[in-house]
Amino acid sequence: MALHFEKTEFDARRDRLIIEMADRKLDAMLLFAQESMYWLTGYDTFGFCFFQCLVVKADGSMVLMTRSADLRQARHTSILDNIVVWTDRDGANPAAELRNLLNDMDLLGCRIGVEYDTHGLTAKNGRLLDEQLKTFATAEDASDIMQRLRLLKSAAEIAKAQKAAALADDALDAALPLIKQGGDEGAILAAMQGAVFAGGGDYPANEFIIGSGADALLCRYKAGRRKLNKNDQLTLEWAGVFHHYHAPMMRTILTGKASKRHQELFEAAREALLAVEKAMVPGKTFGDVFDAHARVMEAHGLTRHRLNACGYSVGARFTPSWMDMPMFYGGNPEPIAPDMTLFAHMIIMDSDSETAMTLGRTYLTTDGDPKPLSRHDLDLIVQ
Repeated sequence: MALHFEKTEFDARRDRLIIEMADRKLDAMLLFAQESMYWLTGYDTFGFCFFQCLVVKADGSMVLMTRSADLRQARHTSILDNIVVWTDRDGANPAAELRNLLNDMDLLGCRIGVEYDTHGLTAKNGRLLDEQLKTFATAEDASDIMQRLRLLKSAAEIAKAQKAAALADDALDAALPLIKQGGDEGAILAAMQGAVFAGGGDYPANEFIIGSGADALLCRYKAGRRKLNKNDQLTLEWAGVFHHYHAPMMRTILTGKASKRHQELFEAAREALLAVEKAMVPGKTFGDVFDAHARVMEAHGLTRHRLNACGYSVGARFTPSWMDMPMFYGGNPEPIAPDMTLFAHMIIMDSDSETAMTLGRTYLTTDGDPKPLSRHDLDLIVQ
């Protein structure tokens, strides 16, 4: 089997889930998030674009219901022994087949937690599921259980994140020689992604973000490439990825010379990121981290140029996003604890002057100050 963790690691994760289920008085969990299935069993696929479900009972037994295309995938990449296939056919209702499976598992009339908050369960399939469960069992939204379990990383997971961070650094190293007048965005992307692959890494859960000129103010990937001018700005957000564990970074890199406005925005971004580091400690919350960022931005008169969130948890994630929960936004009460891998990004987009500035990296939280996982410093890069 193509497992990336020891069996004892999966056993420990299952035991943590069983404890949480007992606290919530759940007889079973229906997991639809691919990252939950991967975390719990090693099962690795993009087949979650179709209906599939991992059923976990309170005694720790598990059954995966999936399509025929993923049967061998599950056997090869996971610890699962019990895999059931639902049949593709005209008028198929996999939710009804799942209900039959739950009945065979003696779960009629039981209390079942459902992982609704995931791209692995579309609204249409969620409605089919609810229709089948409403007279079968007492169902409740238990999406938060797996999110919280995955938030705290084991030693083995931290090692994956550290490897991913090294690959992110390698990607930046590969890009820098190409960031110059006449440099092609396509060549820069190819070099960055190629460095991750060459280092044994994986595809990211979402596209690398690249934009220069006016496009440097965008925070999402879009189609279309351009070449850099003599005095230009290039915003990059990328991630090193290893066994699906992500370590994102973000930078706005300049060609030619830094304008006064670029320098002003960079100083604010660096000051804000350092303030965030001081707040990213046990005893503080995710909301406190955002507030530290917001105070610096306000002091620099940049409140309307910043975003309403400044980072999030990262780990093993699947398409369409490497962002995990929880996020750094105002009022988030989630406490900071040791052994979290968190991405903090300072994003300043001044549309009035079309000036962009970003600065971000991934951290490992500890009993004290967080540890940056990147080997790169926080200096402004001007090529």
